[in-house]
Amino acid sequence: MHPDIEDYALIGDQQTAALVGTDGSVDWLCLPRFDSAACFAKLLGDEDNGHWRIAPKGAERCTRRAYRPDTLVLDTEWETEDGAVRVTDLMPQRDRAPDLVRIVEGLSGEVTVHSVLRLRFDYGSIVPWVRRADGHRVAVAGPDSAWLRSEPEVRTWGEDFGTHAEFTVAAGEKVAFVLTWHPSHEPRPPLIDPYVSLEHSVEDWREWAAHCRYDGPHRDAVVRSLITLKALTYKPTGGIVAAPSTSLPEEPGGVRNWDYRFCWLRDSTLTLGALLSAGYLEEAEAWRDWLLRAVAGNPADLQIMYGVAGERRLPEFELPWLSGFAESTPVRIGNDAVNQLQLDVYGEVMDSLSLARLAGMRPQPQMWELQCALMEFLATAWREPDEGLWEVRGGRRQFVHSKVMTWVALDRAVRTLEAHPELGGGDLDGWRALRDEVHREVCEKGYDPVRNTFTQYYGSRELDASLLLVPRVGFLPPDDPRVVGTVDAIGAELTRDGLVRRYSTEGRRVDGLPGGEGTFLVCSFWYADALHATGRTKEARELFERLVGLANDVGLLAEEYDPVAGRQLGNFPQAFSHIGLVNTALALFGEERAG
Repeated sequence: MHPDIEDYALIGDQQTAALVGTDGSVDWLCLPRFDSAACFAKLLGDEDNGHWRIAPKGAERCTRRAYRPDTLVLDTEWETEDGAVRVTDLMPQRDRAPDLVRIVEGLSGEVTVHSVLRLRFDYGSIVPWVRRADGHRVAVAGPDSAWLRSEPEVRTWGEDFGTHAEFTVAAGEKVAFVLTWHPSHEPRPPLIDPYVSLEHSVEDWREWAAHCRYDGPHRDAVVRSLITLKALTYKPTGGIVAAPSTSLPEEPGGVRNWDYRFCWLRDSTLTLGALLSAGYLEEAEAWRDWLLRAVAGNPADLQIMYGVAGERRLPEFELPWLSGFAESTPVRIGNDAVNQLQLDVYGEVMDSLSLARLAGMRPQPQMWELQCALMEFLATAWREPDEGLWEVRGGRRQFVHSKVMTWVALDRAVRTLEAHPELGGGDLDGWRALRDEVHREVCEKGYDPVRNTFTQYYGSRELDASLLLVPRVGFLPPDDPRVVGTVDAIGAELTRDGLVRRYSTEGRRVDGLPGGEGTFLVCSFWYADALHATGRTKEARELFERLVGLANDVGLLAEEYDPVAGRQLGNFPQAFSHIGLVNTALALFGEERAG
């Protein structure tokens, strides 16, 4: 049977990440970056598409697993009739090359352990040539090369286009495996000491986690979410990917399968709020700086997402040789939503830079000039229909959330210039007048007075979970009857078993796609925030408790959750879900409200 999404744990080196199953198999790993081609793609296919499993001979699922407290080092344990064994998985922060370290340790008795490594470059499509060199196994195909070694050395052999090893460990004995990738035209990188790397990784992660300022309920879940965000950060640039995976389905067997290994501007304000409020100014500044570099250029060319280094071309195509997770096809690489018009990103960028300025981040040259250019473009473009926050593929509309975020962009520009007149430039009076015009239009065209709720787009009766952000961004106060009515309507019409969907996928399909999807976890966190803001704190805390409980055994959340089947859906782990957890914890229990 195919593993469930929640069967996986994450390890990474802040440049890429691997997903490790409860059976001890690494089923997904892209090298050398998050958005590179995978060398293990079993996640989206089968064993012949690449994986690396280490487990006791004949064993299946592990007995237990857990991260070492406040780290990204994973311990997986099996208890067998012959004894117990632990496999410790990590990816040390790299010097030159990415390394995957797997340390096998006997805990009791004497256990026979089997390792099978099937490298398949280019998303599981290329079987490399494997040879021996200096006591190592070396795999080469085109631009990719990988070296496998063990300490102490154990016998390996080739079988079924894989590299096998079998050995016995008694209590206290250890065998460490290291898989190192490098470009095939370059010499092998220097060897790392796996045991020293483990020690340093534990120390580094715990030192970083200790900076977390949050000390309220569910601190472990908050720290785990922050560690996950750190793991999804591309360290060389500061960009944060939405998830390390592609094409994990929003509906098993369906077509809603997308590539999330890129950086979305929509996440920027909420990410900054979470990092700043939790005490991580350095990471917040790195994200702000990535944002400024990515959006530099003609404001009319602003994209909704970029590559980890700010790349703009992310063409979408399909991989027909992969059968998909749980037979969910197509498997997509790249994301055509990069070409969409989503006007809300202008508000999110302006809000992020405003928040950065209020937080006292080191100013960056040309930041205000860039903001003025964005406002000049938005002053006319805001009237256009767009694809909206959820990147619909069913045609452009006058989405209310996009108009609200237009108001946010104008509001933050006005507030910034009022507080810092020395910045100069800008059209303060014009921005004030336009801000009022946008506000009036949204309240007239985006609000249904009969049902007392804001709607998904002008003239519609549909609801949208993004409307829960209306009070958070300051468009209306939380006690405004229109806000209360919107929260009530979403609770009545968009919840499924108490969790929130983005919008209705029945009837007229705004998103232009067949099939359905699960409840969106970040939307459920927004609902908890809105309940708290409108005075229903007890309900908000009960919902938060439930949401924290939906995380898998190692504290990770996907994008969506199916409350009927009781399983996670969508790409995993999802940065937006973990950002929601941190911000809601801070809102409910922290000394200051995030964002």
